[in-house]
Amino acid sequence: MKIREFLLLLCCLLLIGCQASIKPQGTVVQVSRAVSGQTIEVLDPTGQTVLNQEVRLIGIDAPHPEQEPWGTEARERLAELVEGQTVLLEADVATRDGYDRIWGYVWLNDLLVNQQLVEDGLALSVGTPHPKYGDRLTRAQEKARLLGVGIWNPQQPMRQLPCEFRQQRSPDETISCPS
Repeated sequence: MKIREFLLLLCCLLLIGCQASIKPQGTVVQVSRAVSGQTIEVLDPTGQTVLNQEVRLIGIDAPHPEQEPWGTEARERLAELVEGQTVLLEADVATRDGYDRIWGYVWLNDLLVNQQLVEDGLALSVGTPHPKYGDRLTRAQEKARLLGVGIWNPQQPMRQLPCEFRQQRSPDETISCPS
C-alpha cells in the first residue's frame, strides 16, 4: 500500500511539474543599449520615430552607476545580456516613473532578465505595485545571498542600498526606499 501511495504522489508531482507555464505577453522590441543596471533603451516598436524609449526593469533595484564596482558590473551584465538583442517587453505602458521611463519585465527567450540580474547578485529584489514575478525575484535574491555573489560577496559587500545612495546624492529629490 505504501508503494502505491508513493507512486500516486510521484505521478501527481510529475503532472504538476509538466503543466505549461504562463507565457509572458508583451511587445517585441530591439534593445539599443543598457543605460544602467536597471534601465535599458529600446527602439520604438512602431517604427514611426527613431527615438529610443527608456525602460526601467520592474521589481529590482540595481546599484547606482557611481556605486563602484557594483554599478558598473550591473550595467555591463545587463548590456551583455540584452544589448542589440530582440526581447519581449512585458510593460506597464500606462505607468511611468519620475524619469518618464516605462516599467517592464524583459524576456530574452525564456530568460527573465530582471530575475537573472538578481540571481547574479547585481540587483536587489524590491517590492513593486506589479508583483507578477515577485516570488521568482525573491527566490533569486535568496540564492545570490546564500552563494555570496555580487553585492552579497562577504569579501566585498555593498554597504549602502542603491536607493540610500541616490537619496544621499540628491537630497532635494524625493526618493523613497522600498521597505
